[in-house]
Amino acid sequence: MNKILFLDTTHPILLKKLENYGYICDQQYSIDYSEISKIINNYVGIVIRSRIQLDKEILSKATKLKFIGRVGAGLESIDTEFAKLKNIECFNSPEGSRDAVGEQAMGLLLSLLTNINKSNSEIKEGKWLREENRGIELKNKTVGIIGYGNMGSAFAKKLSGFETNVISYDKYKTNYTDGFTTEVSLDEIFKLSDILSLHVPLTEETKYMVNHKFLKKFKKNIYLINTSRGAVVETESLLNAIDQGKVKGAGLDVIEYEETSFDKMDLNNMPATFYYLLNNPKVIITPHSAGWTHESKIKLADILADKIIAFSIKNSIFNL
Repeated sequence: MNKILFLDTTHPILLKKLENYGYICDQQYSIDYSEISKIINNYVGIVIRSRIQLDKEILSKATKLKFIGRVGAGLESIDTEFAKLKNIECFNSPEGSRDAVGEQAMGLLLSLLTNINKSNSEIKEGKWLREENRGIELKNKTVGIIGYGNMGSAFAKKLSGFETNVISYDKYKTNYTDGFTTEVSLDEIFKLSDILSLHVPLTEETKYMVNHKFLKKFKKNIYLINTSRGAVVETESLLNAIDQGKVKGAGLDVIEYEETSFDKMDLNNMPATFYYLLNNPKVIITPHSAGWTHESKIKLADILADKIIAFSIKNSIFNL
């Protein structure tokens, strides 16, 4: 039986396309880890967002599984190494949210430079402070991007109309200089950047990549934008850098204290550093919503459906 297990809600276009192709889609949006373990061997495919961790233990029971589709960009909720050993293909759909993330990064950056959030709050409190909210122009600034995949390249494209100097570093890509960025070394990112924007996945290598030692390497005092994953930035180091003036402001769509499922955040049970971050006037925080637009919801599902169907055709899933 060619059945796909849906563990998270998504736009209906994904379900419709897969059913039209011939799959039977079983929607189980509330079952827990132990219940999934008991039935996972019945499916050739799984569709998830972030609710469930598909680790080695649960994947070892997936005897018929051929693919996992993640509606979104990151694959950190899947043990991809073990999946590879079991010949389970893992798909995601970062192309669907790259424009949304690029636009949100622009919004965070412009809000920081021109004090939009700060002055709006002050005016609503009856404070009309013009000089205190004198802004900084983006033109002629150097924007350093770390990670030049779907998200980083989309952000660079959005910057192209602002007459900035966009440079980028990607450890796993070379010879990608295009009309929107110039490929440089990490040392040049440290030397030249006025603004740093992070567009990397969360891995053992990138976890707490941005720490005290990392931030000290910047020649200039910088603005920091993070729309990737929260744990890429060590909060305590960021707060110290803000206090010291090394970081002039931070726009964060993600923070290190997020749960695996980004929809679940216990804001009343956080460490002290979270509250320092929350109340810092030089920090803007949004709720992991950079890729979360009405348009991206459709595109994320549509693109993933096309990838799954292309894989199914290529590998003759229905003939197994």
